[in-house]
Amino acid sequence: MSVVAIPTRRHPGTRPTRPRTAPTLTITLDLVPGPLSPRLARLVQLLGELAESGEGQLRTVEDLAPGPRPTPIPVGGGEPSADAPHVRILAGSRMVRQGDQVIPLTRIEYELLLFLAERPRRVFTRLQLLSSVWGYEHAVARTVDVHVRRLRAKLAGSEVVTTVYGVGYRLADEARISVDHTR
Repeated sequence: MSVVAIPTRRHPGTRPTRPRTAPTLTITLDLVPGPLSPRLARLVQLLGELAESGEGQLRTVEDLAPGPRPTPIPVGGGEPSADAPHVRILAGSRMVRQGDQVIPLTRIEYELLLFLAERPRRVFTRLQLLSSVWGYEHAVARTVDVHVRRLRAKLAGSEVVTTVYGVGYRLADEARISVDHTR
């Protein structure tokens, strides 16, 4: 895992409104063993060039946090329980089934669930979800919270959406969910 911190620069001619520390942009990349995809290799190359030019710093997680990294503890106790109903998203007919039961979802709840199910193990901020699912960013970011809460209530018994505190939401690791694009 790599972390890149690039301080932003002020534009010439603008004056700061109050003294403060320089803002920082942090990019975290989860790198798996093996070759990088061409796009990811290009991103790493560009970040390296920025660091070499003196416009930022390139540091690894080990440089930032020495010592052993803690292992995350799963919220739901690890493996999905055998009695947790399987959630199936039938993308062709825009239906969601939990076991044998059809779950009535609104358009936004359906789009949110499908978006997260197609992108497992990725965390999305509220603004990213507003932009990707709702299609605009000019709403109150807490709108996402309301829809996540309603989705969780409708899918009671299945841990589907996990809150990443201070960041946003992602599909739960223990979620028993599948997407069927043919039906």
